[in-house]
Amino acid sequence: MQVIILDEYAEYYKSKLKPCFHDVEFHAVLKEEEIGDLIENADILMLFKISDETIRRASKLKWIQAATVGVDVILKLPSLKEEVLVTSSRGIHGPQMSEMAVMLMIALSRGFPQIIRNQERKHWERWPAKLLWQKKVGILGLGISGQAIAEKCKVFGMTVYGINRTRKEFENVDFYYPIDGLMDVIREVDFFVIVMPSTPDTRGMVNAEAIAAMKPTSYLVNLGRGDLVDTEALIDALESKKIAGAALDVFPGSPPNPLTKDSPLWEMKNVIVTPNVAGMTDIYPDQILPIFEENLRRFLKGQRRDLINFIER
Repeated sequence: MQVIILDEYAEYYKSKLKPCFHDVEFHAVLKEEEIGDLIENADILMLFKISDETIRRASKLKWIQAATVGVDVILKLPSLKEEVLVTSSRGIHGPQMSEMAVMLMIALSRGFPQIIRNQERKHWERWPAKLLWQKKVGILGLGISGQAIAEKCKVFGMTVYGINRTRKEFENVDFYYPIDGLMDVIREVDFFVIVMPSTPDTRGMVNAEAIAAMKPTSYLVNLGRGDLVDTEALIDALESKKIAGAALDVFPGSPPNPLTKDSPLWEMKNVIVTPNVAGMTDIYPDQILPIFEENLRRFLKGQRRDLINFIER
């Protein structure tokens, strides 16, 4: 069994997995261009993303373990055969995504970017702080990350409105809404946090109408996918001060979807731009490793559809 691990921590994964799987040959690759002819005999790939050109040469490929929650970039590859299994790393991002969401909400409400700018200028300026306490937060997407965000928001004394595709019991959500309740929530809340994945049903759902319905004192925080939001409508709302501000970790295009240098978002003082880092941590490999290791055990035993985070294609 030939396994290619394409990742900056590939050698680390290999060192941990090799002693546990004596009949598996692991290949640690840092960059896709280094794969070479190895791809032609690969049975399993573990990676963040890969090009269609490389996948086209993977004639023996049976399974891809994605190091991400969203697998839309992988599933869109034209040469990916229907029989190739795909699994995600869903379930590990709750701590980092929720900490990032809270950090950005506090930074926006307290004007922290201006504090940093003032420090650089040696300029002493004080103003009354806006609090998260007693504010209303809407969370679009109540998966592992959304629920973790809700839990932390309750610690800050916030009222939590949750929007999700399926209804179930959410311990820290005060008010649940189905997807078609998005407009009701976005009109009501002070912070609107997006952690919904990108699917044909969710792309563009935070459209111009939804952004126009936000309160002029409210903030938008997007940690999900850039294509869920109408970027031009958001820019217009920010420039015209129709909303108070935004914190954006994702942008249109395929992850890590860097923000183009000509975007006006870079220069806006009411916007925080972060480089798609909400899910990244110094322990990320250790978070993913248990999923990949268990899935590899199951795969070698002949199990298929009961792999952890199996994606129904």
